Amino acid sequence: MPTAVVTGAASGMGYATAEMYLARGWQVLGVDITPDLGLRHAALTPLAVDIRDVDATAAGIASAVGDSSIDAVANVAGVYPPTTIETYSEDLYRHIFDVNVFGLLNVTAACLPFMPAGSAIVNFASVDAFTVSRGQLLYGASKAAVVMLTKSLALELAPKGIRVNGIAPGWVDTPGNAATGRMAEAAKSIPLGRVAQPAEIAEWVWILTGSGAAGFVDGETIVISGADVLR
Repeated sequence: MPTAVVTGAASGMGYATAEMYLARGWQVLGVDITPDLGLRHAALTPLAVDIRDVDATAAGIASAVGDSSIDAVANVAGVYPPTTIETYSEDLYRHIFDVNVFGLLNVTAACLPFMPAGSAIVNFASVDAFTVSRGQLLYGASKAAVVMLTKSLALELAPKGIRVNGIAPGWVDTPGNAATGRMAEAAKSIPLGRVAQPAEIAEWVWILTGSGAAGFVDGETIVISGADVLR
């Protein structure tokens, strides 16, 4: 049975991605700082770990995987507190970049020893990596870094037969986005007239890692925005 590691598995797109793999008969290692993922499934192994901690992440993943292999990694975990040049701080900078960038690297490095040729990684960026969102100074910069990391890792890992791609969602109906109170207004500006559902984004993780349809796609970051952001 193939195994996927999914970060941010307790909510939103991470939760939907874990559900997607489970529905297709995969084992899932659900990584989140929150111990209770809210998912109950015999093929799910929860791992409560702070991905900003290099040693704890490596030890937790190694212990949970054991003698198995990892066939897919979905780096979904991310934080997005608003920042501007007037409101940023060192603490906010480190929080955003340590989760969105450093944490992604920690999880990827911890998983690599268990990943055979033919496995794949999907990193979650954002449309804010390609277009400016007011009030998201550091978040946008962190997600632009994810796009570049995706390209660099794709080149580095291609000789091992491991593909690395990214997904850049626009507005998605997640608890975090709902809490902003801006989704209804945002939907009006999206050409398709609505925001995405988390399960729609999870399907793209499947396309890039498990479907066999994207075996020659490597180093790309796919924008999923309902034509709101075009590039």
